[in-house]
Amino acid sequence: MTSEGWGTPPVEPISQHYIVCGGNALAHRLVLELVEHYEVPVVVLVTDRTRDHVPQIEQITGVAAVVEYPNLTEEALRAVSIDTARGLALVEGSDQDNIHAALSAQGHNPDIRIVFRMFNQRLGENIERLLRNGAALSGSATAAPAFAAAALGRPNSVEIDGRYLHIAFDDAITSDRICVVADHIDRQDLSKIRLLPEQEGDSAQFVRLAREFGDDGPVRQGGLRRAPEPEPEAGPDSEGEPERGHEPAVGPEAEPEAEPEVERAVEPDPEAEPEEPPGGIAALQALRMEPREPISWVRRLRWRVLDTMRFLTNARLRVVLLIALAAVLMAFAVLWYLNRDFGWTVYISLLDLAGAAQPDQQADIAAGTGTGGLWQRVAQVVITICGITFAPVATAIAVEVLGSGRRGLPRNPSAGTRDHVIVVGLGNVGTRVATQLYEMGVPVVCMERDPQARGISAVRALGIPVVLGDGPFEEQLRRARLKHSRAVIALSGDDATNLEAALEARHGNPDVRVVVRLFDDDFAGHFYRTLDNAASRSVSYLAAPAFAAALMGSEVRGTLSVFRHVLLIAELTVEDGSGLIGLNRHDLEDPGGVRVIAARFARSNQLHWGFADRTRRLAPGDRIVVAATRSGLARLNTVLVEEV
Repeated sequence: MTSEGWGTPPVEPISQHYIVCGGNALAHRLVLELVEHYEVPVVVLVTDRTRDHVPQIEQITGVAAVVEYPNLTEEALRAVSIDTARGLALVEGSDQDNIHAALSAQGHNPDIRIVFRMFNQRLGENIERLLRNGAALSGSATAAPAFAAAALGRPNSVEIDGRYLHIAFDDAITSDRICVVADHIDRQDLSKIRLLPEQEGDSAQFVRLAREFGDDGPVRQGGLRRAPEPEPEAGPDSEGEPERGHEPAVGPEAEPEAEPEVERAVEPDPEAEPEEPPGGIAALQALRMEPREPISWVRRLRWRVLDTMRFLTNARLRVVLLIALAAVLMAFAVLWYLNRDFGWTVYISLLDLAGAAQPDQQADIAAGTGTGGLWQRVAQVVITICGITFAPVATAIAVEVLGSGRRGLPRNPSAGTRDHVIVVGLGNVGTRVATQLYEMGVPVVCMERDPQARGISAVRALGIPVVLGDGPFEEQLRRARLKHSRAVIALSGDDATNLEAALEARHGNPDVRVVVRLFDDDFAGHFYRTLDNAASRSVSYLAAPAFAAALMGSEVRGTLSVFRHVLLIAELTVEDGSGLIGLNRHDLEDPGGVRVIAARFARSNQLHWGFADRTRRLAPGDRIVVAATRSGLARLNTVLVEEV
């Protein structure tokens, strides 16, 4: 039920609940996570019941109350029973507002678990130290790696103890995979995907052998018997001998021609798991080194040189400069040919370019002591005249660059921009994605319609070109040099705007890869079915599971995307009083949705990958790394907070 009236507390007294402050997309997804997967009572505190996702939040079954207050004040916190709440999530508002609300909540309830959204992660880490039980998360930082990886067509990765976990699909899966994380992958119907499907245990192969070679001998389904094939899998002996104490039903005198007919008559065992499930599959793999984008230094240098040359020059001036440069090179070659001294030639050429050369005097020429003769004098004159052309251009470029930096004006992409990624929208997520791509050495061009957007100054400090203006996307993308780009990422907060940018980008460059931020799952499904070489991600869908897990006390190390589905990589600590004490790997994985991929025991700091002992029980101080679905991690978190 929901509360009635403006600024009123919940209709009924409530305790041991969780409070979500905000009405944006992240708050919407977080409420769904808490209600559907953790099954806990949730109270939502919003500033306006009619804005953003609040009407949809009010319709969620299981929400205890929706309370409206214009500001996040002490009165508002008391209205949602902060004194008896178990957790508080602050997912909307500025960093300053969230810090103030977190400190106020701790003053009312010292034991409450507080998770707050912070764009400034360094500041968030410092605030965590002021809270007894708090965590600062950034939704944009959580989702940005998935967008950047999707734009480059490479897997996103999560670093765990020096190894980088990523998702590989179909032919990219290697033999050292950790586990299968999805199957039945069909781009035309993403609802068929099964995350963490049932897999064979470590002893599955031996179980199949025991079934096949039972007490009655090697029996195939349908009552047909044949001798075991001479392969190592047929028995314990590599020569293909039958097990001791069991005689084959078909003796050596049987005709070998009948065996192929028997094999064709055998029907597949319905209990045996197929080697490859129908549809595509995805697996979790680990690399020792994070995969980097292979961009050579030659390409980066060429991009920088062209960008510098064409930054402030028009076409006519570039022609003049190129002609002058060719003349200087020819004159340099003449001087070198006449003097046969490379160092002296460089020295005299630089002096000539600067207008500081010493000419031959008439007396020197008459005495035969001149420095070079007619052709050398001609070459020096050419270099000096060309130097008059270069000096003003270089001075103008330096002055303009310094002046534009002081004025805070972003620069437009130059004609030298090639093989770059266009980031549309410089909000929190767009700024993170552009920064991450830049740090990877990938050329980036940003587009933003709001000249006051907070991300403009951040990318300008990195020297990233920005196209400003509220004109048609077609014109803006042309200015961003769409035809020479490798990918376009649309990251505004509106699904329709993002889709419009993606369609305009595909119209202008049919080969460009498009990555779109979409909240609506149905919208995303149509997007996948319509466009190829495209990807869709949802910031709230990627970040909400991490916020929910942090609210329950788990440490989510990262999220990996399987199309529109999320796989969580989390590290759990077994503490005194935790419900995980005494559980083994079978207990953790058997209900489904969880795979134990590594373990670190209290007596050792070493992380054991692929820990195969399914009977060892967890003790206080142990840590386990799991790959889990949202529901699977919710189940573990529920066990984690239980007291024995």
